[in-house]
Amino acid sequence: MSYDAVLFDNDGVLVDPPASETLTDGTRAAFAELGVDEPDTEHVRAVRTSATVDALREVCETHGFDHETFWEARDRNNERAQLTEFRAGDRGVYSDVVALDSLSQDKGIVSSNHHTLVEYILENYGLASHFETCYGRPKTVESIRLKKPNPHYLERALDDLDVSPDAALYVGDSESDIVAADRAGMDSVFLRRPDWKTVELSVTPTYEATDLHGVVTAARERPNP
Repeated sequence: MSYDAVLFDNDGVLVDPPASETLTDGTRAAFAELGVDEPDTEHVRAVRTSATVDALREVCETHGFDHETFWEARDRNNERAQLTEFRAGDRGVYSDVVALDSLSQDKGIVSSNHHTLVEYILENYGLASHFETCYGRPKTVESIRLKKPNPHYLERALDDLDVSPDAALYVGDSESDIVAADRAGMDSVFLRRPDWKTVELSVTPTYEATDLHGVVTAARERPNP
């Protein structure tokens, strides 16, 4: 028995993840845009990747920034830095994305990266035809609250596909992905690519796979209800 739909994270699942230096450079560019050329390393780290609204407000209050203005600059510069990686050939899709051809189910993407960046990847790497729905994070402070492990965008994707959570599978490469799937009532695959071999999770995914071919196998193994 197969799942009716398969949803995928993007970075680390379909495409190479961004380099840490790229994210740092994008964040520092946002500080510089607002007049801080040498921001504290801890402040950069606090808003570079897994930012919370509270952490964002605290950093912005320290520098006298409007937090929404800073976040817009942060997201814009972050996306620009990532686009540079793709255009320079430093990032691309994994070779095993060919496995998507073997999945007959409806498919979607739910990413915590920028929605416009995910759209760029789909269009420029010939992946758009594989997916019926796609959600990335809009460049707003509110999106911080709604990103994974919040299941908000997973639930929206399932609504788009008209598929119940217990008939869908989510593929991710982080603990927040697995938690989001669980909160949405979905089964999950933890994709343990080589760089994630030693990662330990405090939550248990339904399946583990080492590549997207393994995901295809998992998608055909839905337990009987």
